[in-house]
Amino acid sequence: MIGKLNHVAIATSDLKKSAALYRDTLGAKVSAPVPQPEHGVTTVFVELPGGMSGSKLELLEPLGENSPIANFLKRNPGGGVHHLCFEVDDIIAARDGLKAQGARILGDGEPRTGAHGRPVLFLHPKDFGGVLIELEQA
Repeated sequence: MIGKLNHVAIATSDLKKSAALYRDTLGAKVSAPVPQPEHGVTTVFVELPGGMSGSKLELLEPLGENSPIANFLKRNPGGGVHHLCFEVDDIIAARDGLKAQGARILGDGEPRTGAHGRPVLFLHPKDFGGVLIELEQA
């Protein structure tokens, strides 16, 4: 069902500092910050060369008082891996198949537009070994 790893999301309380770490210390190509008010985060994408086949790192900083990553950063003040994003060919078929197997979809179960402009869904981490999974329409 899942396709390639699209990105690994890393929550941070200081996006500027984290972006500089990947750009200046590790020499990665880093995008400009993009506010995502509908998701309550500001994102920066870090391009990974070669073997990851187009996979990226997504740096996330809270945006607004009700940011969904604010509680994560309260529990993990130094930041850390927040979620993994996998591509799927058909997000509705993936959702329906997962629900039929007992997996829980977060929110109302309907896809929302993600940071890449494509439909996304999040799967409950308790159903996936403690890992928050994002599915993104390929």
